[in-house]
Amino acid sequence: MHLRRHFQAVALFENAPDPSGELHMKRLGYLFAAGLLLAQPAAAHNPQQPPHQFYSEGDLKLESGEAIKDFSISYVTHGTLNARKSNAILMVTAVGGNHHRIDFMIGPGKPLDPDKYFIICTDAIANGFTTSPSNSKSQPRMQFPKFAIRDMVESQYRLMKEKLGIDHVVAVIGPSMGGMQVLQWGVSHPDYMDALVAMVPLAKTPGWTVAVLEASRKAIMNDPAWKDGNYDAPPEKGVRLWRDILNLLAARTPDMYAAQFKNGMDVLPWMEQQETAVLKAFDANDWIYQTWAYERHDVGTTPGFNGDTAKALASIKARTLILTGTKDLLNPEFEPQQAGKNIADVKMMTISPGTVTGHASAGGAIPSDVEFLNRETGAFLDTVTEGGKKLN
Repeated sequence: MHLRRHFQAVALFENAPDPSGELHMKRLGYLFAAGLLLAQPAAAHNPQQPPHQFYSEGDLKLESGEAIKDFSISYVTHGTLNARKSNAILMVTAVGGNHHRIDFMIGPGKPLDPDKYFIICTDAIANGFTTSPSNSKSQPRMQFPKFAIRDMVESQYRLMKEKLGIDHVVAVIGPSMGGMQVLQWGVSHPDYMDALVAMVPLAKTPGWTVAVLEASRKAIMNDPAWKDGNYDAPPEKGVRLWRDILNLLAARTPDMYAAQFKNGMDVLPWMEQQETAVLKAFDANDWIYQTWAYERHDVGTTPGFNGDTAKALASIKARTLILTGTKDLLNPEFEPQQAGKNIADVKMMTISPGTVTGHASAGGAIPSDVEFLNRETGAFLDTVTEGGKKLN
């Protein structure tokens, strides 16, 4: 399978503005200038990183009745599965992101410690690594069938059960669209995990998010260079506008711009730089397909719940940590906060309280947010595993 470098659509847009003073604002300006807040292609693999692996699942039947032909799921693993297979953690990724998406949480001494856990980092359908419109030979481009968030979950479930032989995990963890998959995992397979960690998630996509995603698609699809999905080169005008709508507006907050630009007009050349940076690292059709799944998501439409979102959430048995971002303009915080009220064993937290980083709060670029996520996730997992005793 061809591996393309993919842009992490929502990641790396963070700061941690503190209303307490000018010194922090200056530090933010430095971070922006240093490029820490730029969305970038995921880092290329190097020999020190775990190798890409693939599991061929044959034709993946979708809940729509269609199938993705010759389906193969991409993943990497960190650490070693213990003899009891009791130390596995599954990571699921954000829209446009890949298995590197929460690398900032993985490593010795971090919450996802390879010396303690066996971490499986998966690539979602249509992210350019797992079978996607951009790499499918039998259903290329717009011939690819539409799929749902639940189809992503089932492709991961098959990997875990059929390939890895893992019948239970400590936790499922993910940000943004990954957080949506996390909650769906809890509904679809309630006995499969001890814990769920959902960062800036949605249980049911609200109208605001649908509007943002539709605007981002129209930006691409209304560019004549898109050619109904049959472009030879990136539809540049459309991708530039997509970048503005999704990454430079919905994935950030007005407060972040206030910290970055004392002169408002300085944002214009910066925007152009951001647009240019993404052109060669972004596949338009992959984005379109993932957003179709994103906007139609509702855990309540899981078979057996008849569209009752609250009932579906109430069926979650795992201990659940939901982390939201203040003024999230992509996945509005009111939705996961309301969703959490229906989960029996839930802990709700705002990422870096007192700051205004919105959806970008789970991106992994700003040290203060990273420190918060690592500290709270690590503490949560320690309570779930009784300090690791349950892993033995």
